[in-house]
Amino acid sequence: MELLGIVGVLAFIIALLASVMIHEAGHYFAAKRYGMKVTEFFLGFGARIWSTKRGETEFGIKAIPAGGYCKIIGMTPHDEIAEADKDRTFLSGTIRERLIVLGAGSFLHFLLGFLLIFTLFVGVGINQALNRVDEVVPCIITTSDGECPPTSAKSPALLAGLLAGDEIVAIRKSDGPEVTGDMKWADVLEVIRSSPSEAVILTVQRGPERFEVDLTLGSRTVAGETRGVIGIISSYGIVRLGPIEGAIESTKFVGDIVKGSATALIRLPVMIPDLINQTFGDEERDPEGLVGVVGVARTTGEISSSERLDFHGKVVFFLLIVAGLNIFVGIFNLLPILPLDGGHMAVAIADGVRRGNAKRKGRPAPPPVDVEKLTPITLVVVLLMISLTVLLLLADIINPVRLGL
Repeated sequence: MELLGIVGVLAFIIALLASVMIHEAGHYFAAKRYGMKVTEFFLGFGARIWSTKRGETEFGIKAIPAGGYCKIIGMTPHDEIAEADKDRTFLSGTIRERLIVLGAGSFLHFLLGFLLIFTLFVGVGINQALNRVDEVVPCIITTSDGECPPTSAKSPALLAGLLAGDEIVAIRKSDGPEVTGDMKWADVLEVIRSSPSEAVILTVQRGPERFEVDLTLGSRTVAGETRGVIGIISSYGIVRLGPIEGAIESTKFVGDIVKGSATALIRLPVMIPDLINQTFGDEERDPEGLVGVVGVARTTGEISSSERLDFHGKVVFFLLIVAGLNIFVGIFNLLPILPLDGGHMAVAIADGVRRGNAKRKGRPAPPPVDVEKLTPITLVVVLLMISLTVLLLLADIINPVRLGL
C-alpha cells in the first residue's frame, strides 16, 4: 500500500478510536452529572497497557483495541457497594437519569456525525453543478454516442444565444409568476426537466449585465420519460453553504443516513448468506453489502491513494465514511438487546413500568430487574456478534470490497 493509503488507514483508525472515546465520554459525563460513581474509563479490553487515577476514576488503555467501557458502580443488584456509595449507584438513579446515562453514548455518535456533515457542507464544501454554463451543446442529443447528426434539431441554448460563462440565475414559465432571488442549479434543472417543449424565460447574468432570454425548451425521452432539454453542460465547482442552510441540509442528510442504517440493520439477516457466499465462493463482494472495520479501513486507504480523486474529494469521502460509521454505531447501540445500551435501556423502561404499576396499586416499589438473570440471552447475542465480526474479518481479508479507484 502506498504512503497515502497508509496515512488514510491510520487516519481512520484514529477517528475510530476517537469515536469510541467520545461514546464512553457520553456515559461518563452523564453519570457524573447525576452523581453516579465512575470507577473506570478504559479504551480497549484485556490486559492494562497504561492507566492513571484521576479522582475516583481510573483512566487507561488496554491491549485489545476493540471498543471501550465506562464502569459505573451498581449496574446490577448484586454488586458489592460500600456504604458511603449506596446513593451513587447506577440503579439508585431515577429511570429518567438511567435512560439519559445509557443513551448519552449514542447521542454523541449522532452529534459527531452531524458535526462532520456540517463541516463538510459549510467548511470543506461539496463539488456540485453550478448555474454557470460550461459549454453550449449545438443540438438536442438523441444518440447514445452524444454526437449531433446533420438532421438533429439545434439546441434551445444555441438558438437563444447563450454563451459559455453565462450564469442562469432564474427560470420561469412564460405564464408563471416572477422569480425573486437567484435559484440554485438544482431548482433550475427541475423546471427544465419538467417542462418539455414549453416556453420559458431565463434570467441570465453575463459579466456585469443581467438580462432575460425567451426560449422554447426541447425534449427527449430518457428511460420512457419525456424531459425538457435546454442544451448546455453546466460547470462544476466547490460550493460551501452558510451556517443556517448548512445546519438544515446537514439535518436532512443525517436523516437519510439514519434511514439507510436502519434499513441495513433490518436487512442484516438476509445479507449474511450473501456475505458467506461472497467470502467462500467466487462471487464479487457487493460494495452495498456488509463491510467490517477492516474493510472500511482498507477502503479508506484505497481512497487516500487513488489518483482519480483530488485532495478535496478524498477529504469528502473520509468525512462521509466517519460520519456514516458513527451514525450506524449510534443506531446499533440503541437496539433493545443486551449487552447493548439499548438492551439496558429496555430493562430500565421495564423497571419504570413495574414501579408505576406498583405505585398505582399502593404497593412498595419492586426491586430492579436483575440483569444477571438475563445472562444466557446476553451470551447468545455476544456469540452472534462475535461470529458476525469474525465472518466480516474473513470476508475483508479473503475477498475485500474493491471500489476500482
